[in-house]
Amino acid sequence: MRRSFFAVAFLGFLASAWRADAASLNIVALGASNTAGMGKGNHPGGVPRSQAFPAQLEALLRAQGIDAHVRNAGIAGDTTAGMLRRMDSAVPNGTRIVILQTGGNDARDSAGGDTAANTAQITSKLEARGIKVIPLVLSTYAPASTRDPDGEHYNAQGHAAVAAGLLPQVIAGAEK
Repeated sequence: MRRSFFAVAFLGFLASAWRADAASLNIVALGASNTAGMGKGNHPGGVPRSQAFPAQLEALLRAQGIDAHVRNAGIAGDTTAGMLRRMDSAVPNGTRIVILQTGGNDARDSAGGDTAANTAQITSKLEARGIKVIPLVLSTYAPASTRDPDGEHYNAQGHAAVAAGLLPQVIAGAEK
């Protein structure tokens, strides 16, 4: 309890420091179906975009007094090769942070290419533009119990956990 109080107080302090001289914070969440919120095709799982972690993260940032916009650039079924191809159009100028969620789609798509090489190239290109990249491994924040029955996609509680877990990293990344 005491530990969470200090964590919340620290986040409040960081948010106050951010508000002092901040312009709008532009963030892009680049990824596949778990970023987009909805599954591919007839997949019954997933959540509406309004409940996906990018929307929830934006709400958390605004609740901290940070003028933030989190653009959801998730596409169900996308691979790292697809993300690399669309990166320039998906990440507009003025973006300060990209949350990069690569997933298992490369393993299912032989045209997906080399996940590690594609991810490294995406990260390198974004960093060359002065954009902070936050790699996202969803299971770091959302427990397996928050997955849909398909075992791959997260429900609203899982997306909320991801947004809450990302919040301190995003605030810290925005200050650099």
